[in-house]
Amino acid sequence: MTADEICLTLPADDAFHGVAHLVLGGLAARLNLSFETLEDLELALDALLERPSDGREVTVRVLVEDGELRAIVGPFTAVRAELGEGGTNSLNLGRILGAVCDSVQIEDRDGSQWVELTKRLDTVEGGPS
Repeated sequence: MTADEICLTLPADDAFHGVAHLVLGGLAARLNLSFETLEDLELALDALLERPSDGREVTVRVLVEDGELRAIVGPFTAVRAELGEGGTNSLNLGRILGAVCDSVQIEDRDGSQWVELTKRLDTVEGGPS
């Protein structure tokens, strides 16, 4: 089975976060995802897009395969350090991502950090096909 993939590169400006939401919402509708799953994905994406990127653009790459959605987002400058900040009792990036995603990994590429989020997909019965 081949994976569905969407790759979106946006200016690293808050005004463009809505474009990422539109793409994610369209994908959720096409895949018949539950509202809760879409909400989790949007929360995770917003938490990352609020972080300083490594340049003037941020790339969101979404792959869907075998009942899972993987989102690879970057480049970032210091997201790895922020994941562990504040401990378990504070509402930090690590706690947010851990609550809404099944796994969170950081990959170093060319001096930047990229975040890979994985979420098992819950679909709604009887929706559009």
